[in-house]
Amino acid sequence: MEKELICVSDSKATHRLILLHGWGADANDLIPLGQELIKGLINQKIELLAFRAPQQHPEGFGRQWYGLFPPDWAEVPSAISDLQIRIKALCKTSIPLEKSVILGFSQGGAMALAAGCDLPIAGLIGCSSYSHPNWTPPKNSPPALLIHGSKDEVVPCAASRKIFFALKTNQKETDFVEFDGGHEIPIELIPRIQKVLKKWFI
Repeated sequence: MEKELICVSDSKATHRLILLHGWGADANDLIPLGQELIKGLINQKIELLAFRAPQQHPEGFGRQWYGLFPPDWAEVPSAISDLQIRIKALCKTSIPLEKSVILGFSQGGAMALAAGCDLPIAGLIGCSSYSHPNWTPPKNSPPALLIHGSKDEVVPCAASRKIFFALKTNQKETDFVEFDGGHEIPIELIPRIQKVLKKWFI
C-alpha cells in the first residue's frame, strides 16, 4: 500500500511546509519543489510533508481529493473535514499549526484554501488554484500568496483573481503573482515563494 504521506524531516525542525498535490498526481509530485524551497531557508529548520489524496484517480493512475471531471461538489465538505483532521493530528507534535504553511497546486490549491483558511496556520500558498462553489473566506483566515499563469488553460487565471479579491475584501494580507505561463509552478518564482516563507516562518 502506498504511503498516505511523505515526510522529509530534520530532527531539529521547528516549522513545517505541507504540500497538497493536484488532480491525477500523487504525494511525491511536489517533493522536489518543496526541497528546493526549503533549501534556500538557511536560518530555519523545516519539516516537509506531502499528503496523498484519499481517492484513486478514475483513470487508474494518481490520486484525487474528490471527483473533478465532472466535479462532485457534494464530496467537498467531507474531503475538507478529513484533510483538516489529518493536518491537526500531525500538528499535535512538536511543530504546531501556528508554525505550519500549506502549499497546494490546482485541486490541491483549492483544498489548501478551503481547509487552511479555517486553521490557525502561518500562511497558505495557492498555485494555479480555484475556489469551491459558494466559498467565502472566514474573517480570521491566514495570510496568503496566490500564483497563477496568465495562459493557464486548465484552471483560468481569473480563478485566482477571484480568490485574491475575496481575501482582500476581508482586509487580509494577500499577494497575487500572475506570470506568463500555463498550468505550472515555474522555477523563476521559487525566490518569490521563499521570500514569503521567510516572512511567515518566524
